[in-house]
Amino acid sequence: MDGRTLFISDLHLCAERPDANARFFRFLADTAAQADALYILGDFFEAWVGDDDLAEPLHAQAAAALKRLADAHGVAVRVMHGNRDFLLGEDFCRASGAALLPDPTTLDLYGTSTLLMHGDSLCTDDAEYWRFRAQVRDRAWQADFLAKPMAERRVIARRLRELSDRSKAGKAMDIMDVNTDAVRQALADSSARRLIHGHTHRPARHGLRVDGRDCERWVLPDWYGTGGYLECDHAGCRLVGLPD
Repeated sequence: MDGRTLFISDLHLCAERPDANARFFRFLADTAAQADALYILGDFFEAWVGDDDLAEPLHAQAAAALKRLADAHGVAVRVMHGNRDFLLGEDFCRASGAALLPDPTTLDLYGTSTLLMHGDSLCTDDAEYWRFRAQVRDRAWQADFLAKPMAERRVIARRLRELSDRSKAGKAMDIMDVNTDAVRQALADSSARRLIHGHTHRPARHGLRVDGRDCERWVLPDWYGTGGYLECDHAGCRLVGLPD
């Protein structure tokens, strides 16, 4: 793999955050268009209630922009489910030109075995979240949800976000962060030397040793502020912030 690969996550695009949406479209035109690949590691949208929600103007605009990136600039676009947009499906992939990645995914990134995850599955200390995650990732629950009218799905999604916000307000920050043992186990199971993930909104590089190997963990920034991305090439990886 030659050139430059970019990783983003936790954009939480929605109509209520026009500044973040505008930064994303500028990022595609000014930065991502010069890359070989763009990986979106979850929570691309604030909520995704089914691929029929592509009719929503912002969703259609975002999908079309990714499609232009892939078709006009030859950038490989890859997307992974997050905890907010786990219902992204094949219709979205066709509209956006993106390929859907399983979580986790391991790839050879410029000679370094690299594990990609959204990151929520590493937060094993948050028992309440794990119960919620098991519920909404259940195929029967998803089928029942998708069978409901669009308006009802949007109401349910809004209520779930409100419940999540109230729940997080009462939790210690450490509980909502990754569990170190879960990180080590993920790296050991994949035999990777690098882990890239989002979800925790705590951008940083962490060094650690796993099974006698020097490893690194990169946490992607969210886009609630100015946003940013991880850039990787043959020289390694670096976090890059977006201009104000």
